[in-house]
Amino acid sequence: MAGIGFELRHLLRKDTLLGQTQAYVYAGVIGSGPWVFSIIGILLIGIFSAAVVEPAELVTQFQTSVTYLVACSLILTGLVQLAFTRFVSDRLYEKKNDLILPNLHGLLLIVITLAGLLGSVALFVFLSELGLLYRLLMLAGFVLLCAVWVMTVLLSGMKRYKAIVLLFGASYALIVLFALALRPYGLEGLLGGFVLGHLVLLAGMWVLTVREFSPQPQPLIRFDFAQRDLLYPSLMAIGLLYNLAVWIDKFMFWYFPPTSDPIIGDLRASLIYDLPVFLAYLSIIPGMAVFLVRIETDFVEYYDKFYSAVRGGGSLEHIEHMRDEMVYSIRQGLSEIGKIQTLAVLLTFIAGPALLRVLGISELYLELLYIQVIGASLQVGLMAILNVFFYLDQRRIVLFLCAQFLLLNALFTAFTLWYGAALYGYGFTLSVLLTLATGLVLLSRQLNRLEYETFMLQ
Repeated sequence: MAGIGFELRHLLRKDTLLGQTQAYVYAGVIGSGPWVFSIIGILLIGIFSAAVVEPAELVTQFQTSVTYLVACSLILTGLVQLAFTRFVSDRLYEKKNDLILPNLHGLLLIVITLAGLLGSVALFVFLSELGLLYRLLMLAGFVLLCAVWVMTVLLSGMKRYKAIVLLFGASYALIVLFALALRPYGLEGLLGGFVLGHLVLLAGMWVLTVREFSPQPQPLIRFDFAQRDLLYPSLMAIGLLYNLAVWIDKFMFWYFPPTSDPIIGDLRASLIYDLPVFLAYLSIIPGMAVFLVRIETDFVEYYDKFYSAVRGGGSLEHIEHMRDEMVYSIRQGLSEIGKIQTLAVLLTFIAGPALLRVLGISELYLELLYIQVIGASLQVGLMAILNVFFYLDQRRIVLFLCAQFLLLNALFTAFTLWYGAALYGYGFTLSVLLTLATGLVLLSRQLNRLEYETFMLQ
């Protein structure tokens, strides 16, 4: 999210309650807007279709199908998201803007081809008994989502945050309208609306990119990003491991028979686990806002001053002072994230029973909701620490933390599934907690050695 701090600092510079509020609202919308729109859109389709689509199980089948499309597309494109963002960033720094659009086309060609091949195989393996139209729509949705995630990270690198939120908002409004218009056609109609809306979203993103990087006298497609010295395999591994770590416990609950039910084909869902997870992730919106405001304003400001002093031959006293301010801003940011997410957890504890009653969910889910809210809140802190390590270009540490997160989440979730319902949800939360603790220890060590590594290891 580098670059969003400019707009946030402009809002905070007003030094008024209104300015502060605008900054946090802006950060919350930018940080959480796309996935909030997607979640709300899919929920609205389910709510408005429940009384019309017969049988009612088709709505659950639609929502499960979409969940698998999102999860699998994020995991697959995790291989290229961070690495291509770094490639684009480096080309912008070198003022070689003319290389970006052809390389984007090259990456999209690879991603779409790979997604098409893997998706086709998956449809024959997991959905072989279902109708051809449903399978074709699932394949189209998977390919479109993979392309959308690639375009999203590119537009983020271009600092087009408002455009991303507006495009997602407009596109998911269209998805809801398309799905409602096509719902008389059942599951295929709902899925067709989803595919059409994402086709509009992808087209809008591509038009924005072409306008930003108007075609130069260059080949239409290039593969410079695939060159060995520009490939960044560590970033590819980080993107894959992090997305796997976030989703691994969900897949384990989906395919553990006592905690899941068959929904459509070989796709399964866990009603006991999925609803609390969904509600828990809505609770991190305030924490995401604080994360962006504090990390992308105070920390980035002193980060820039520190390295400017290093490059400009500043005195050692000034360099150390900027390092101390940078460390203080990190501590303040993590402290504020902790405070706001603690408040979110307490509010969930208080309002949880009433919320479940409103949604028609049994209060037996309460304990799982509580532990998932704590886990999601800890994940915001982990994201903040990973962000700082990315600024410091400590990719090996980030890779280690993502691998630890994945391994612990898989092991602890397996243990809780073996033990029984009393520990459901604790696997994810404990894995985030231990990874966060490891990250804090490594970050403290890294900041204490910052001047040494800056000067002696170059």
